[in-house]
Amino acid sequence: MSGFDFEFTSIEGEKLPLAQWRGHPVLVVNTASFCGYTPQYQDLEAVWQSYRARGLVVLGVPSNDFGAQEPGSAAEIKQFCEGNYAVDFPLTEKQTVVGKDAHPLFRWIAAELGEAAAPRWNFHKYLIAADGSLAGAWPSKVRPTDAAITGAIETALAK
Repeated sequence: MSGFDFEFTSIEGEKLPLAQWRGHPVLVVNTASFCGYTPQYQDLEAVWQSYRARGLVVLGVPSNDFGAQEPGSAAEIKQFCEGNYAVDFPLTEKQTVVGKDAHPLFRWIAAELGEAAAPRWNFHKYLIAADGSLAGAWPSKVRPTDAAITGAIETALAK
């Protein structure tokens, strides 16, 4: 099994199979609109703009799991992200990311890396390598533009 074996529904309601990005690294981030880490949307957009031409995909996965900080509908989330942070990287519909009802991708991540790697709060980041393996995981406090993340992205793009 690999990170490309999973599918979401886009925030616009379309099928969003991760397989469409096979061969490209994907930075998956569980997001929320009303969190202290919400300004990281700006950093995520900067990473997307910096690396997308080289093949990186940034995927935002809105979740209301932590502190009920993503209460809105898909349309409200999309409007918030575009209006406040000019987000144009792909977003999924709102998902559960922890526990037995978590989206299968997040259950796979926890199985691969251990339960301690499951999201503990909003804006937890996971890098899926071009081959579908997990190439990194970073907690909320590590900004998307941090050298640890951009270094892992550079390594993943070089393979």
